[in-house]
Amino acid sequence: MEQWPEVDKAAAERRRELVLQGSGVDKRISSCGGLPSSLYGLQLLNYLEVSQCPSLTEIHGQIQHLTNLQSLVLCRNKLASVPDVLGALKSLKVLDLSGNSLKDLPQGITRLKELNTLNVSCNCLEALPDGLSQCTKLSTINVSKNHITAFPPDLFSERLDLLSALVASDNSILELRGDIHKLSALKVLDVSNNKLSEIPSDLSDCPKLKEINFKGNKLSDKRLEKMVNGCQTKSILEYLRGKGRGRQCEEGGDADNKKKKQQQRKKKGKAAEEPDEVEELDKMVVRVLHVSEAPTALTVKVSAEVKDVRPYLVCCLVRGMNLKAGNALKRFLIAQTKLHEDLCGRRTIATIATHDAQLVKCPLVYEVKPPTQLKIVSLGRREMTAVELIRHLHLEADELRKQKKRQNVTGLHKYLQLLEGKSFYPCLVDAEGDVISFPPITNSEKTKIRKTTKELLIEVTSSTSLQTCKDVLDALIIKMAELNKFTAEHQEEAGSDGESDGAPEPPAGTDASSQLVVQQVRTVDQDGNLKVVYPSKTDLSKEISNLTVIWS
Repeated sequence: MEQWPEVDKAAAERRRELVLQGSGVDKRISSCGGLPSSLYGLQLLNYLEVSQCPSLTEIHGQIQHLTNLQSLVLCRNKLASVPDVLGALKSLKVLDLSGNSLKDLPQGITRLKELNTLNVSCNCLEALPDGLSQCTKLSTINVSKNHITAFPPDLFSERLDLLSALVASDNSILELRGDIHKLSALKVLDVSNNKLSEIPSDLSDCPKLKEINFKGNKLSDKRLEKMVNGCQTKSILEYLRGKGRGRQCEEGGDADNKKKKQQQRKKKGKAAEEPDEVEELDKMVVRVLHVSEAPTALTVKVSAEVKDVRPYLVCCLVRGMNLKAGNALKRFLIAQTKLHEDLCGRRTIATIATHDAQLVKCPLVYEVKPPTQLKIVSLGRREMTAVELIRHLHLEADELRKQKKRQNVTGLHKYLQLLEGKSFYPCLVDAEGDVISFPPITNSEKTKIRKTTKELLIEVTSSTSLQTCKDVLDALIIKMAELNKFTAEHQEEAGSDGESDGAPEPPAGTDASSQLVVQQVRTVDQDGNLKVVYPSKTDLSKEISNLTVIWS
């Protein structure tokens, strides 16, 4: 009989949170033919996570006994089905079934009256169950990367008046119905990379909509398709609103309205003779500088010991990112957090770290240290060893649970389990011997980016693959280009938090104001042999219509 010390400890200490993940747990699941029955006796649990276990193909119906569960995370396994009795978990608020092999969802999910977050992304779903409108507290739905062809009839319901985010990218959705305007709280809508040909003008009636993504759809309105690839949400909604008014004029048959419409057509005809403003709507430009062979070029040496801990690392330097204006820095940090949650799989797949390059003392070494010898001044804290930091974070997590009665922990606390059982921790060390990065937990205060940062060193580490690091860094640089373009177009006031150095901002709208310059960084082994250089010619190659990559 396999031993499950984590389950025994949770029972003995009457814990309310349990995380089971990784290869060690997976081997036990394979040996036992599933999770231990004792797990389903932990009736005090309000947070249960079982993840990264490809041997886990089903969940036993006994899970219905965990009636106090508020968060159930079963991501990145190989679940082929989940039991209908999930509907008995009346306290459940968060259900994460992402990264499995599910072809359908049980009808029981629609009985979860307290559910506010549903994540079923990265599965094989062809449809969602009818009746989701009964889950009236839903605020976030993520069904991306499936095979869904249509939204269920009742999803766009006035009953879902708390639904603020609907993510359905990378599916085969054919139609977005006009009754989507009934989702009065909708702020984020992502239906990129589907098979939509039309965007309903009714979408402009969603009063709180702030972010939409329709890229990768072949729209019949080619002007709108260009706008989708190049414009901000506000511009697209205004265009849709105008189309809606035009349709009302046609249907009303009012003579004055028809006359106005004819005048608009004349104006439109004149505009057509001029260069298409959408075509020229600032293509995002990323210029890549080849690393020189000079000894001053930045390289990162990787020690052999990282092979058994967190072996993969890619880096690059980025200049031209305007973090000074308005909320630009805040938007950048939010985008990084979102990538950590999604593409990086909550840091289990990869971790991003950003540094002020002018504060980095080169050369750099990526190595491992025992927890007692790894010292870091983590963001917003004093210097402490990794052991002290982890202990401190555990105490903070326990205090949060007591004070706020959370079903889950937030911030750095939710990543602590990623280091459990490790004898050595990975770190990036500068020329002065200081640890500037401790993945997947934190960066150092020493190289913290601020509004005045003019050049960034970006690192991505992973225990999965080198290509994973490159994919994440590609996505981050593309997002940085989008944010820089947004900042340049909106001309926000610089230095609003008092960190301005007094230097004047370049005028928005000029090419230089939004162009990013990415400089290659080489990663070498202990003998100086090249391991990887990023970006290479095969990187940043994703086809994005409004992105231009220039190799210098």
